[in-house]
Parts: sequence; C-alpha cells; structure tokens
Amino acid sequence: MARHKAHDKTPLFAFFIGTILVGSVFLTLPVAWEGPGRLDYLSALFTATSAVCVTGLIVVNTSQFSFFGQTVIALLIQIGGLGIITFATLYLTGAGGKVSLSKRELITDYYIDSVSYRPGRIVKHILILTFAMEAAGAAVLYLAFRSHGVDNPGWGAVFHAVSAFCNAGFSLFDDSLEAFAGSAAVLLPIMILVVVGGIGFVVIDDLLALRQGRRRVVSLHTKITLTATVVMLVLSAAGFYIFEREALFAGAGGGSLGALFQSVTPRTAGFNTVPQSELSSPALVWTMLLMFIGGAPGSIAGGLKITTFAVIVLFVAKRADETGEIRVFSRRLSGRILGRASGMLMKCLGLIFTAVLALTVTENFIGGRDFLVVDVIFETISAFATVGLSRGITADLTSGGRVVTILTMFAGRVGLITMAAPQFRPPSRRLYDFPEGDILLG
Repeated sequence: MARHKAHDKTPLFAFFIGTILVGSVFLTLPVAWEGPGRLDYLSALFTATSAVCVTGLIVVNTSQFSFFGQTVIALLIQIGGLGIITFATLYLTGAGGKVSLSKRELITDYYIDSVSYRPGRIVKHILILTFAMEAAGAAVLYLAFRSHGVDNPGWGAVFHAVSAFCNAGFSLFDDSLEAFAGSAAVLLPIMILVVVGGIGFVVIDDLLALRQGRRRVVSLHTKITLTATVVMLVLSAAGFYIFEREALFAGAGGGSLGALFQSVTPRTAGFNTVPQSELSSPALVWTMLLMFIGGAPGSIAGGLKITTFAVIVLFVAKRADETGEIRVFSRRLSGRILGRASGMLMKCLGLIFTAVLALTVTENFIGGRDFLVVDVIFETISAFATVGLSRGITADLTSGGRVVTILTMFAGRVGLITMAAPQFRPPSRRLYDFPEGDILLG
C-alpha cells in the first residue's frame, strides 16, 4: 500500500522537478543573462524553483536577465501556476478519462463535486480563464505603463500580468512596484489579477454556473472562501491604514491605496509598493499572518489556505456540538474536516519551524551572518507560502541557505498538495481493540 501511494505521487514530483531542472539549464545559457559575469548554477536553480513554485523570491534582479531569460522565467511561472491544477486533474482521471472510486473521492475532496465528473471541462475552463484574465490585465497594464514612460511597456505588461495572475510576484523592476505606489492605474489591475488567481478556479466556476443558471446556489466552499477573503481583505486594509498611513503609505492615494495593496499582496503574490523591512511591528506581524494563511484551495496561491484557517476559527469560535459538528451557512461541518484542517496546520507549522531552524544554522551559526530571527522567520514563511515578499536577506544567503530556501519553496508548492490529499485505506473490521483512554488537554 505504501509503495502504491509513493508511486501515485511520483509523476507529480517528477513534473515539477523536471520543469525546474530544465528551466535552470536554460537560465544558465549566456543568451539568457545580461548581468555582470556569468550566472552561477545555484542562482539559476533558485530562480527557476522560485518561478515554477510561483514564489517570487530572488537572489539576482530579474532585470539582469535578457529578453530570452525573462521569457523563460515567464514560461516557468505559467507552467508552475497551471501545472499544479491541470496536471493533478489529468493524472487523476487517467488517459482514458475514467476515474476510480478512490480517485474520484480525491478529486471531489480537492476540487468540490462540481468538477469531479467532468475533469476535461474544468481543465478547459482553467486555460480559458487564465489566458483571458492575463490578456485583459496585460492590455490595461500596457496603457498604464506607457503613460508612466516605462521602457518596452508591452513586454512589461505581459510579464506582470502573468506574474500577478499566477501569484508569482516576479517583477522586471528592481524595486518591484515601489515606483508606482500612488498609481491606481497600475496597482488596481495587479490586485484584481492577484485576487482572482487566488480565490480558486472552483469558486469562479461555481459563480459562472450560478450566473448561467446551471446552479441555483453556490457551494459551501464558495461561500466560506468568498466570505473569509472579504473579511481578511477589509480587516487587513483597515489595519495597515492605521499602522502605516503616515509612515509608508502617505503618498499612495492618501494611504488607502497602499493599505489595500499591502492587504492583497501577502496572499502569496509578492509584489510590494513599500520596503517590507520598514514595516512597523504590528504591520509586520499581520503581514506574516496573511502570508501564512495564503489563498484558496484549488487556486494558484499557496499557504495554509484560507478555508483551512476559516474552519479552525469556526470550530474555535462556535464550538462543536456533542456530535463534533458545527453549523455554518445552513450546512454541517464534521469533526473529520476539523481533523484534516488541524493536521494541515500542524504540518505547516512543523515545516516552517524546521526551515527556520535550518536557516539559523546555515546563516548565523555556520555562515557568520547576523540576520535577525524575525527576518529569517519572515523569509521562511514567504518561501513556504510561495509569497515572495522579502525583508532583504534572500540575496545575501549562503549557498546552504539558498538550498534550504529552495527546498522550502518546493515543499510549500508541491508538498502541501500531497499532504492535503486524503489517504485511502481499505476499511478493516476489528474483532477486538484496546480500551478507550483519556488524557488532559490545556
């Protein structure tokens, strides 16, 4: 059984590892690099991993790559963003399009019942929606970049549209979007692309079905996703407006535009209009929380996932009844859902703790760096949740630290999917069992 499970996951890992390795080779070619000297392989591997895992952390500025190199990065972002969804769907259905009972349960669990019987349709919709949103975003950004006098606004618009919708956070500008901190023409389309890419294709498909009359009501998943997203955006924007309006966001629409953008971008997007190293302590802590939560399941976004966080909050706030269930939106959530959500939370925290410990060893203990622990934690959460925001230490990491960050990004992009997948075991009848025990908690 264990061997079969490992075999089931092999194509998924092979797909991403293969894409990363091929991309890193292309980035090491002389034609891909215009910076000083020659790009070393570890930096190319870091960049390729960050692109495929749609993270956005960089050790060299993207502007130092040639048009060919930037095109490779954009393609890696696109493949990484779409691959985790389309590949999983196609693999689970198999070449003949037939779905076994166990795999159908997995698709339903991950994609919700609206797509479990029509995997081909959802893949088609994913591709259409992605390219339509990116094309529309590129058109709007082209006009905005041209009005700002950006060199080659067409390519800049296409690159940033792909990066924004895929929640990657890569930018052709060395200071990300800081030069456009007060430009609603640039920031609003970026925010729309990030939010749409981060709420999930299942939610969008659900809303389209409702509008077209194919559904009379949206699913519980859609209700929780949209409600939690709106609540988090409103609370975050209000908080950032209070904490940073005078200090950092004074020139960005009176503070409101900058606060709204800072509430959107930590949801695994990674663009920034202000240096993250200058955030106040409350804003810094809130940003790390937003990065950790991330976007919605079935989307391009990373992180714990907003529905997982919402389920845990609901169970804490509402308290389960004697059956271990809670009621929300006229539906019941079972204790099994809470168990899976709690398990995901602990796995994420465990992986982040391990990565933070590893980085403090490679950088501060062995490498002789004097990085603040809060900066290491920030960078680790950003890598694991595939965000891309940085406090400025990523480029200064040692080779060991870069390897740790590469593994962290990969675990956050691919590892979470395999951890979230329910494990199928054939039901077994127990003729006898141990007596039930009890322990004290809290």
